[in-house]
Amino acid sequence: MKNKLVLVITLSLLMAGMAVAQNSQPAPATGNGSPSLIIAHPNAATSNSATSNSATSNSAASNSAGSNAVPANTATADNNVPRGFQDRYPRYQIRPGDSFDLNFEYTPELNQTVVVQPDGFVTLREIGDVQVAGLTVPDLTHRLTASYAKQLHDPVITVILKDFDKPYFIANGQVSKPGKYELRADTTLTEGIAIAGGFMESSKHSQVVLFRRSSNDMYEAKLIDVKKMMSSHDLREDEHLRPGDMIWVPQNKLSKIKKFLPIPAVSAAMNPATF
Repeated sequence: MKNKLVLVITLSLLMAGMAVAQNSQPAPATGNGSPSLIIAHPNAATSNSATSNSATSNSAASNSAGSNAVPANTATADNNVPRGFQDRYPRYQIRPGDSFDLNFEYTPELNQTVVVQPDGFVTLREIGDVQVAGLTVPDLTHRLTASYAKQLHDPVITVILKDFDKPYFIANGQVSKPGKYELRADTTLTEGIAIAGGFMESSKHSQVVLFRRSSNDMYEAKLIDVKKMMSSHDLREDEHLRPGDMIWVPQNKLSKIKKFLPIPAVSAAMNPATF
């Protein structure tokens, strides 16, 4: 009797242990859902996949934009233009030989007329020598105001140009009338060439050079294809001349070797009257 009771208790304990073990196992994934620990992985994978796809699309868009974009080192027309040719309306710079009036609003006894010396300096009352060559009128006014501020309290100075170098341009090379011409109005390169008599037969229209002073010691040069401008009826590259510009028209190759060609002899040989 006791043995049967022990056996029943033992079997009950075994069955209870199996039930506990079965309940403690993780629930299998079903079509309706998954355990919370497992749900995170598909969502994360989906999110990562979406992020990856987004990154891929962004990368593709970036590559597409990159393929269509202009490279950073590709120079535009303006970047290719020398610095001296970019400013459309430059201010006049004072040169040796120019003269100007200085008017002091509150101290008229200091009013004076000065002439710029060959070295670019002027001698002024109370402050002595001041370098002014290469300055514009606003720059000169600022410099003189700063210089006189050491002697006067808040000086008000007006600079008026009195006598200055008249604007001019130079046409040289293969033009009919090379020389120096006054620049009285807004004049373009092609108009300057026309003023100088136009191109000669020996001129090279496609390589006209425009020289422009960028500083006291430096010139900038721009090569202009006048032949192309005229044939295409497009004058957008027709530069506006500035005071001091020089137009250089080179000689074409044919005219360089023309004197070595036996043109008269060939003409005589080809003349029917000689036969």
